[in-house]
Amino acid sequence: MDQRPSAASAGRFFHRLLHTHDTPPRTAAAFAIGVFFGFSPFLGLHTILGLGAAFALRLNRVAVLIGIYSNLPWILPPYYTLATIAGASLLGVEVPPGLLGELRDSVAHPSWSALRTQAQALAPLFWAFFLGSLLGAIALAVVAYHVSLASIVAHRRRAAAHHDQQHTDL
Repeated sequence: MDQRPSAASAGRFFHRLLHTHDTPPRTAAAFAIGVFFGFSPFLGLHTILGLGAAFALRLNRVAVLIGIYSNLPWILPPYYTLATIAGASLLGVEVPPGLLGELRDSVAHPSWSALRTQAQALAPLFWAFFLGSLLGAIALAVVAYHVSLASIVAHRRRAAAHHDQQHTDL
């Protein structure tokens, strides 16, 4: 007897997996959660944490992934730099003068000794990095929720109006 899943059962699985018919608030929440994890201090764990939250909350996984990957590579260095400076300001931690120049130079000419020097220079800024990027991620997630909710609602209204127009033309 053939134990392979049928095309219909695979289709039902993907339909359940993606929750493509979520309400606009749930879809916007899924995107916002993705944005939160994408800009959170949990570097390297964004995808795992975001998908874990999506499965736990039964949210649209695609919307979460799109939110996670909205943190494009050229955005990350300035974002985390500004977030760390903001966190340092909130915590009253002094950012060593010339730190950014040292980091830039060590990235341009990587070595184990440069990596050790970087780690020692950045260690006092860990909590500033954590707090700043956590607060930044929360702020970006709130904005992402409201913008995506408005966009989804507007798109669905346009689609419904287009659908209604087609049926009245018949």
